[in-house]
Amino acid sequence: MKAILSHMPRVLGQRALSRLARDKRGTSAIEFALIAPLMLGLYIGCVEISDGVAADRKVTLVAGALANLSAQVTTISTNDMTNIMNASTAIITPYNAGNLKTTLSCIKIDTAGNATVGWSATVGGTIHAKNSTIVVPEDLKIKDSHGNYIASSLLFSEVTYLYVPVTGYIPAWSHIAATGISLNDHMYMSPRMTAPVYNGDACS
Repeated sequence: MKAILSHMPRVLGQRALSRLARDKRGTSAIEFALIAPLMLGLYIGCVEISDGVAADRKVTLVAGALANLSAQVTTISTNDMTNIMNASTAIITPYNAGNLKTTLSCIKIDTAGNATVGWSATVGGTIHAKNSTIVVPEDLKIKDSHGNYIASSLLFSEVTYLYVPVTGYIPAWSHIAATGISLNDHMYMSPRMTAPVYNGDACS
């Protein structure tokens, strides 16, 4: 009897350990606690990437609209320019239009292939000085069959948008939230008819 009683604690202990090893309660909670930070990070990352790509696409559309609208007319007054800028800027909605800078310039290319600014207008951006030299891709300069340059004009739009991440409060991204990310795009477009005159300044 004494031997049996002395053996019982060891048997009970082994059974307790066996039951503990088979006990699956709390496993899901532990797994969730380990995986949750990773899943949350992936979710926030996807939100930021998709939102940033959407904003960048908007910037491209603004640049295209700005060049396209101005290329369809032959004369642009101050009021016309305001309307063109406002119509193009409206595309950035629902993003903050206050972070958008737009510049529209008309470039004239002479028979020597030199590109200079005919006129320039901006909202929040930088104006190119009249008659200043500007770099234009060589492929956009028109040439005849003999390779000689032909006098031509181009509308040149430049757009910059300061994108601030939605979840910028995350410590790792705090420096990005503080300064934002500069999204830029530009567009060249040939006038539909003739280079537009802006406020009396010709571009041909």
